[in-house]
Amino acid sequence: MAINTGPDDEWAMARLADGDGSALDELMDRWAESVARFLARMVGDGEVATDLAQETFVRVYEARRRFRAGSSFRAWIFTIAANLARNHNRWRARHPAERFGSAEGEGIPDPPDTKPGPDAQVERRELAAAVRAAVSRLPDDLRLAVVLAEYEGLPQDEIARVTGCSRKAVEMRLYRARAELRKQLGPFL
Repeated sequence: MAINTGPDDEWAMARLADGDGSALDELMDRWAESVARFLARMVGDGEVATDLAQETFVRVYEARRRFRAGSSFRAWIFTIAANLARNHNRWRARHPAERFGSAEGEGIPDPPDTKPGPDAQVERRELAAAVRAAVSRLPDDLRLAVVLAEYEGLPQDEIARVTGCSRKAVEMRLYRARAELRKQLGPFL
């Protein structure tokens, strides 16, 4: 579920830049869950995602005077989080023996299932696990585009701002990511 960004976020950033620490609390209340969920999908580990989400808000505070009024706070905060996720994934690739935590694709717990019947629950969990694993195997640029579009609900223009590429490049990344996911998830479709 995406959060609507707007004047409240811009106002909070202006107050934060003027030294009002409660503005950071407001932003954290509004964005912490969404940022942590995004990071969990990007790094595949809930504990690491929590740490990176906290670091995201540290970076927001440190860059509070560089936020430009009139720009999208949502794109700005997801850019910070995406950069932290990319850095973590690069570090993890260089230090594979030092990786602790959950197995690939298990960083995000299944949401509670409200459908009756154990068979439906098992099928839903298997599909959710397969989707998480398939998304986690995508290259970083494709995974970033899919997570922002499908899970966070960002429009392609904002994804382009987060990723630093053109809207057309975002379209191509989403197309390639979806094609790869269809290929990986063929048995489940």
